[in-house]
Amino acid sequence: MLLEKINQLGESHGHLRRGTGMVSGVVALTLALLCFLGVLAFHFPQYLTTPQLRKSYDVQTLRSVMYWAMVIAGSTALLNVVFGRVRWLSFAAFTLVALTLALGGHKVPVNDFPDHTPYIGLDWFILDLLGSTLIFIFIEKLFPLRRQQPVFRAEWQCDLHHFIVNHMVVGFILLATNLLVHQLFGWAVKDGVQAWVQDLPFPVALFLIVLVADLVQYWTHRAYHEVPALWRLHAVHHSVKSMDWLAGSRQHILELVLTRTLVLAPIFVLGFSKEVIDTYIVIVGFQAVFNHANVDVRLGPLGYLLVTPNFHHWHHSQDQEALDRNYAAHFAFLDHLFGTAVKADRKWPRDYGVLGDYVPVGFWKQLKFPFTWKG
Repeated sequence: MLLEKINQLGESHGHLRRGTGMVSGVVALTLALLCFLGVLAFHFPQYLTTPQLRKSYDVQTLRSVMYWAMVIAGSTALLNVVFGRVRWLSFAAFTLVALTLALGGHKVPVNDFPDHTPYIGLDWFILDLLGSTLIFIFIEKLFPLRRQQPVFRAEWQCDLHHFIVNHMVVGFILLATNLLVHQLFGWAVKDGVQAWVQDLPFPVALFLIVLVADLVQYWTHRAYHEVPALWRLHAVHHSVKSMDWLAGSRQHILELVLTRTLVLAPIFVLGFSKEVIDTYIVIVGFQAVFNHANVDVRLGPLGYLLVTPNFHHWHHSQDQEALDRNYAAHFAFLDHLFGTAVKADRKWPRDYGVLGDYVPVGFWKQLKFPFTWKG
């Protein structure tokens, strides 16, 4: 009965009724689930954590985050049980917290372990999901574009599946892109050019890396729209009908590998410093989510320079004046320069998705779509 109710909740969409304990219950269950996954990552770091991330984060900070997440999830679930609100949901959250504690909770020791093992990016999934929900749902509620759009809008399950899979197979993606970049573009590396790039002042180097990456992104993105074989992949991303922080996760894994390879190629060839690349990754990560978000944010004249949610929402529109427009990921002036910027008499588009709505809903169906579509 409990699993059936949780399954029904996972398959539903719409607003959560306030005052019933549903909102706090879902928050408690989500935190409890992330804590449970976190304790598994502590037990099996060699298989469940990303080597690149291990070197970046502080384990003690993660232990503190897990501790407080368990406290919030457990106390919220307990209060809901005491006040008789959605007890089945609260019981599920409390059970997960108890399992996490039984497995050692935030105190699980992490001893030495082999570094070169096959892995899935469970830590990357946990941190990104927790950070994204805390930051972007808050921003969407603070500056909403479509006020009536719920957090759990239609088809959110499909986009969450894309989010999970694309994060879990981060090892495969990194391995594939690094291999392709080195194999295809290793010949272009010039020590003198790399030395010159690494001597640039940090702000100049940061501007250059974003500009170079966005130029590649622009023409790659344009090719996805203009080359039929590539559109088969990219149509999956465009099939989302509601824009929010999760919408950008809907992306075919082959497109993800191909785009990352092409964008990383000039970064590899030019030899930017680690500090510049790390800052660029932060910028990319934020813009990729923020520009899909359900937020009413425009920058006035700066909107001609930088890509904003308003600019990118038009790219996802079915409206006739928006088809095959607004390709840039960072600098909007590229579309104005190349003549592909949207010209519309309205501030925001009406409808989103693929014109004709021919892309199926569901992760596995969308994974197969480019190879089965008869269009």
